[in-house]
Amino acid sequence: MAPLPPPEPSQLLETIDALDSRKIRFECNRIRLPMGVEGTFGIIRHPGASLAVPITADGQVVLLRQYRFAVQARLLEFPAGTLEEGEDPLESMQRELGEEAGYSAARWDVLGPMLPCPGYSDEVIHCFLARELSPLENPPAGDDDEDLEVVLMSPAELDARLASGEEWLDGKSVTAWFRAKQLLGL
Repeated sequence: MAPLPPPEPSQLLETIDALDSRKIRFECNRIRLPMGVEGTFGIIRHPGASLAVPITADGQVVLLRQYRFAVQARLLEFPAGTLEEGEDPLESMQRELGEEAGYSAARWDVLGPMLPCPGYSDEVIHCFLARELSPLENPPAGDDDEDLEVVLMSPAELDARLASGEEWLDGKSVTAWFRAKQLLGL
């Protein structure tokens, strides 16, 4: 994967207000943009996350149908999780795959980082392809607030879901699936 372009930092002039929440921090900042314009901007500070596109030995794609309170709906998405402070993205994803989907993977390929909401968040999601899956006999307990169902689909079924518009889809999962298909030659 080609390297990303270098950042073009803005100049932070003043933090006007901030609110810390469970996994995120919201800041209202006065900023000077690289082109010289000054303004007040809200930004969500996020510690980052990892996501895996898990594929079983028989070619089934492992997905989750997960309830998301912000949109009050169940979304079809890949296993993912927020990074703990100082946590390696791959180690995070290996843990999350077990907790959320009940699998471990022997083979991991990097699909690269993605920015889900760069207009208001600094979150970076590190995407991986997980293969050579083994179901866990005793999956570790996930988070108490996770309401999810593990769903297996063929690549063609997933593509049909993506094209149908009949189900809420998660943008990070669509991006990761696109990249995984390129690596897999699908």
